[in-house]
Amino acid sequence: MTLNDIVFRAAESYRNRKRKPLVRWLERYGEYLSFPVGLLLLLLLWQGMVSFYHYPPFVLPAPADVARKFLLMLQDGSLLYHTVFTLKEIVLGLALGLDTATATGYLLAKSRLLEHLLAPYIVASQSIPVIAIAPLFIIWFGFGSTSKVIICALTVFFPTLVNTLVGIRSVDRDLRDLMRSLNASRWQTLTMLEIPASMPVLLGGFKVSVTLAVIGAVVGEFIGADRGLGFLINVAKGTLDTPLLFVVIFTLVVIALLMYLSVVLLERVLLRWQRAK
Repeated sequence: MTLNDIVFRAAESYRNRKRKPLVRWLERYGEYLSFPVGLLLLLLLWQGMVSFYHYPPFVLPAPADVARKFLLMLQDGSLLYHTVFTLKEIVLGLALGLDTATATGYLLAKSRLLEHLLAPYIVASQSIPVIAIAPLFIIWFGFGSTSKVIICALTVFFPTLVNTLVGIRSVDRDLRDLMRSLNASRWQTLTMLEIPASMPVLLGGFKVSVTLAVIGAVVGEFIGADRGLGFLINVAKGTLDTPLLFVVIFTLVVIALLMYLSVVLLERVLLRWQRAK
């Protein structure tokens, strides 16, 4: 090795040592910075478009206009009022849809005959867009929360059912044989084998369902309601109040993100045994 090689390697080593703290910091906190940095860039791009093209507020309001509308609705309590109403529908619809879909999926997974009897009707029901049948539920169950809860439950039913069916049937056959050799009851097999083994697939379905629940509730309110965030969308559309529309959209995004993150947190708690391997 020549003297030049030694000097070059020493210089490279020195530069790498200088870089390491920054690299370690980015590796540790980079994922947390990506969202605020991306949001800041989006706001700058948004403001730049408004300033450059001089869009009127009813076409594309400036971020400051949306922020003022948001603060005004917070002060008069209207945003909280309508958000709570929509959240109630989402939570009740999720509870109804997830419980019904999980129970139905388990029964179909355990009985091929039942699957062959019900699967065509379930698939046929999902081929119809929710927005097409939502008016029927409004007519049958009225403009109150009941129709919105049912629409929300129908929206989350199919993905949860499919994931339940796949999750239960993906349980290792050898483990089932082991449970039978131990004379385990059906309840013991369900609670000690089938639920834990299928939990990753079930939680994957729940992640999809919580976001679809928001869509289902808003679709129901959009068709017919006198309260809720979907009702505010209709108001904004009728009055060309675009800042109000942006406030509602951002509120729905925040609700969907929080619900998704809650399932992620639940997944981390329930699947700690996988990370401990």
